[in-house]
Amino acid sequence: MTREEARTKIIFALDVNGLAEIDRYAGILAGKVGMFKVGKELFTCCGPEAVKTVQRHGGQVFLDLKYHDIPNTVAKAMLEAARLGVQLTNLHALGGAEMMETAATAVRKEFGDERPRLLAVTILTSSTAETLRGVGIEHPLQDMVVRLAKLAQEAGMDGVVASPLEIELIRAACGPDFLIVTPGVRPTFAAADDQKRIMTPAEAVGAGADYLVIGRPIAKASDPAAAADLIADEILGGRL
Repeated sequence: MTREEARTKIIFALDVNGLAEIDRYAGILAGKVGMFKVGKELFTCCGPEAVKTVQRHGGQVFLDLKYHDIPNTVAKAMLEAARLGVQLTNLHALGGAEMMETAATAVRKEFGDERPRLLAVTILTSSTAETLRGVGIEHPLQDMVVRLAKLAQEAGMDGVVASPLEIELIRAACGPDFLIVTPGVRPTFAAADDQKRIMTPAEAVGAGADYLVIGRPIAKASDPAAAADLIADEILGGRL
């Protein structure tokens, strides 16, 4: 793996306030990371212009809105995401097979190969077994993640968003071509913050993650570009 290939695995979480901040980080990090994640808070604040601001800097976008609604509504939302020209977009696997299949079919029918890759969120990285029991899910957390990943694959999704600790289980269940996007990644120089199930970048990529979602360790650094380079080097070091 080259340093450039290591960089493409980094998705910078744009957890910032307003278009000026998007513009600033996209300008600093374009070419240093593989993609920029636009989530609910930023999209609610700035709308599609958040995506377009990144794209003006040549950046690619993971639109992380985690749709979860009736099948027709989610399919239409995924189509609008595809029209924005994003590279990744997602929904909640807990929405069920019909919801995922309806969305995947709609996007493939309209966009063919020129489409975003479609991800399903399994269990949020902030969740624990106790969290699941609180909403009536008694199955072990890792069993639920694998179950949802297999359901997503069968429904036509391209991959999942899952904790680093479930990467190898998902890889074994869903094969080498199923995308795994992994939040809950913290480089060796950063704090864990509020993530419960974490790994270092080298560990996550070594386990089989395709992309790593990383926000605060880059955003809070005095030199974000240098922090992104350090993370790429960690990934590269783990793959030499």
